[in-house]
Amino acid sequence: MTADPADDSAAPRARRRRNFAGARPVMDDVARLAGVSKQTVSRVLNDHPSVRPETRESVTAAMRSLGYRPSRSARSLASGRTRMLGVISFDAARYGPASVLTAINTAAQEAGYLVSSIALDTADRDTVVRALDRLSAEGADGVLAIAPQRRVGRALTEARADIPLVVLESEAGGGAAVVTADSRTGAREATGHLLALGHRTVHHLAGPDGWTSADQRLASWRETLTAAGAELPEPLFGDWSAGSGYELGRVLAGRPDVTAVFASNDQMALGVLHALHEAGRPVPDEVSVVGYDDIPEAAHLLPPLTTVRTDFAEIGVRSLRLLLNRVEGRTGPTPVEPLVPVELVVRRSSGPAPH
Repeated sequence: MTADPADDSAAPRARRRRNFAGARPVMDDVARLAGVSKQTVSRVLNDHPSVRPETRESVTAAMRSLGYRPSRSARSLASGRTRMLGVISFDAARYGPASVLTAINTAAQEAGYLVSSIALDTADRDTVVRALDRLSAEGADGVLAIAPQRRVGRALTEARADIPLVVLESEAGGGAAVVTADSRTGAREATGHLLALGHRTVHHLAGPDGWTSADQRLASWRETLTAAGAELPEPLFGDWSAGSGYELGRVLAGRPDVTAVFASNDQMALGVLHALHEAGRPVPDEVSVVGYDDIPEAAHLLPPLTTVRTDFAEIGVRSLRLLLNRVEGRTGPTPVEPLVPVELVVRRSSGPAPH
């Protein structure tokens, strides 16, 4: 007997036979079970505001009953978005960038997005443009770029990405949305803390020239000493590593006039502690040391390190929220994001100036 074309009962039977055979349920199955159109299911999947609460509940109940999991391609066709975000990072092995990347990945997963990451070794404009082009070709809805070096920020600005872009730890300018921590305040508090302990001046181990956070901390250290009428020593420049901190720390350890040191990150501060210990100059009895970032090991050094805590997780979460607002059309093209606050954490590596 031939099925009546007007009677669609044959189609559900065929669908049921296919599902019984183990096929994965599809959007048509959800729509049929919920008694709605396929378009309505699509609207529920994409949180469309026009769907009535009772309809939304009926559709989600059908999804649970069938064990339906929407594919990325289904979401992409329905919304015009791939729900994939791109991340460009530089120097991703360091504690700060690695922590930011972890926060971005966690927050993206919670928001229902996948992340495609590209780690770059060089920061020239052509390399940055190629990375942006690749992520755009992969269908990224938007891109987050961790750009700690000034030339990276400039390259991103010059690239003029045709998809939403948020830049982290940079002064990119050019209308780019930027999320960064308040390095100037952090350096001011670190330097001021040592001056308040009675130290005549504060020596500084700066990060590499051209790194946004290092340059900001260096400038703020100078401004704080100048405002206090303190002597302004020549800064020493490291490369963020404990090894460079150790080598520069040996130079400072050989100078009896040095009683306070502010290092631009905790790894360099660790090297300074090592050099001072070898030189027989106890911390903080003879020399006080302050670092920056508050790495997990900082509280367990000997002595525990006074440092400026940077909330890297907050930087990652804020940047992702800002990017999703742009991707999903909830904000203007150049939102102003407040600086992520920092906190001075006082431990036993800093103390009163020796008499």
